[in-house]
Amino acid sequence: MLRLSTPGYSRFIQSQSFDVNYGGGEANVAVALANYGFESFFVSKLPKHEIGQSAVNSLRKFGVRTDFIARGGERLGIYFLETGASQRASKVIYDRAHSSVTELSPEELDWDSVFSEAKWFHWTGITPALGKKLQDTLVAACKAAKKVGATISADLNYRAKLWTTHEAQSVMVPLMEYVDVCIANEEDAEKSLGLKAGSSKVESAELDEDAYGDLAVKLKERFRFNAVAITLRESYSASHNGWSGLLHDDKGCKAPYRSKKYDIQIVDRVGGGDAFASGLVYGMLKKESSKEALEFAVAASCLKQTIPGDFNLVSTDEVDKLVRGSGSGRVER
Repeated sequence: MLRLSTPGYSRFIQSQSFDVNYGGGEANVAVALANYGFESFFVSKLPKHEIGQSAVNSLRKFGVRTDFIARGGERLGIYFLETGASQRASKVIYDRAHSSVTELSPEELDWDSVFSEAKWFHWTGITPALGKKLQDTLVAACKAAKKVGATISADLNYRAKLWTTHEAQSVMVPLMEYVDVCIANEEDAEKSLGLKAGSSKVESAELDEDAYGDLAVKLKERFRFNAVAITLRESYSASHNGWSGLLHDDKGCKAPYRSKKYDIQIVDRVGGGDAFASGLVYGMLKKESSKEALEFAVAASCLKQTIPGDFNLVSTDEVDKLVRGSGSGRVER
């Protein structure tokens, strides 16, 4: 997607110009994984014109493979962002109707080629929210990934501006049969899959850790996931959040395990969940234990929220350093 954001913390009605960035759920994950050293592919459909090419170039710049991006359609989806501060929340306005990706059909890609050497396939709930054609395409992709034995992760990513709770559950629940690793927050699980995290109130920074643990257990049992990861955000204000995560899996976190918590002075929270997802994928593939994988994911997403733009532009060394406890922000000389 094309992101047009107001400069600094200015409001839409103040701005005479917009800052340009490219991003989006799966794209953000692809960039982070490429940055961590994986051969990372992004699958989508983008227009042939210069704006579409700019989006492709933004991925190539960070090493993401674009071999399986279909070209066609008339436009790139856009979202406008007004960054909030203190008690003023951020605002997002979508302008993505009839974008090229909504026209991507299963027949446009050779799925055997796409997944010929794939070890992991990641998708978000934003994709099926964009229409029936993409829902069919996602099913085709999941079947092809399963055929080669790739692990499939899904970040539920419920977006109320894209579909209703009823629409989301009617599509997302059947899709869970393909998913090995489920990533969610408290709203995602409730709106997309119909399961609620007890009495937690994220808006008032009141988190019921036991309720989230119970939610992870219920999700894992109901849908037979190999692992369930839940991000825990305590919103003190738009600029100040507590950030941690919880993991329940078949390995080192057979009982729900909560990571350490970070207090973040937020620069840009957009893409924070995607940074968590990519960090979790990296950790599950590279770290010795699932607890280490979770700590890496939480630290990676903590760092992302200090970086403007959608992409998480940190190294594995920087993440590992934060995990080990160096979070002072002192100048490195």
